[in-house]
Amino acid sequence: MTSPKTDAPATLVTLAVEGGIATITLTNPPANGYSYDLMRQLDAHVLECRMREDVHVIVITGQGEKFFCAGADIAALKVMTPTFKYAFCLHANETMQRLEQTNKLVVAALNGHTVGGGLEVALACDLRLGRRGPAQVGLPEVKLGVLPGTGGTQRLARAVGKSKAMELMVTGRTFSMDEAKTLGLLTDVLEADSAAAFLGKVREWCKQFVPPAGASKAVGLIKRAVQTGAEVPLAEALGLERELQQQLFLSKDAQEGMAANREKRTPVFEGR
Repeated sequence: MTSPKTDAPATLVTLAVEGGIATITLTNPPANGYSYDLMRQLDAHVLECRMREDVHVIVITGQGEKFFCAGADIAALKVMTPTFKYAFCLHANETMQRLEQTNKLVVAALNGHTVGGGLEVALACDLRLGRRGPAQVGLPEVKLGVLPGTGGTQRLARAVGKSKAMELMVTGRTFSMDEAKTLGLLTDVLEADSAAAFLGKVREWCKQFVPPAGASKAVGLIKRAVQTGAEVPLAEALGLERELQQQLFLSKDAQEGMAANREKRTPVFEGR
């Protein structure tokens, strides 16, 4: 069997930018499962947001009321050759790393069920907010006889510790948004009557990181220091921290922040 066709794909990911916040939405009903075409589109939007000077924060969410993302599209997997599956997984990993390495804050807005690869996408984001309700979270891949293969084994262990991550993955159990917060996977769980209302609350929450209220350049470089520094020896991480700090010392936002502190007024940041 040949690899699945990838020409002229449907629109599976959308991008909207407003007020310095880019909203990337997974739009593959019914469960927003990802395929190679979806990952290519997600990758392209992340790259666009990285290059756009009018984007300070990226929000990733799912379309509809029930699902953020239920992971890989099983129907798509069924028609992939083993060689194509390997390349697909490699590209998916590269896309998740693109999220981590982009020097802009990435927030996952978990509007519904976030399981399997969906949680792996969320784990590659910097912060996660969940919508309170019946939605479940987890990595149940073991029940399919496979492992979480889009970074789940590594990022979950880094997020909650090896023992807890091991338990969650070998049992494959799913859990509520509130338990996800208790585990440290979520920054907060928000009340909302609809997915649209939830996304509105997430966007309002994100405004604290967007100029003029937020020093988005500093936020982005804090992210770079943490993401890279956590993976290298301490001496190298401290060197990176010094270099990034020097960039900020030379920035307009640092000048404004320090001036506002001296003058006892609220700073007005530009993200520069």
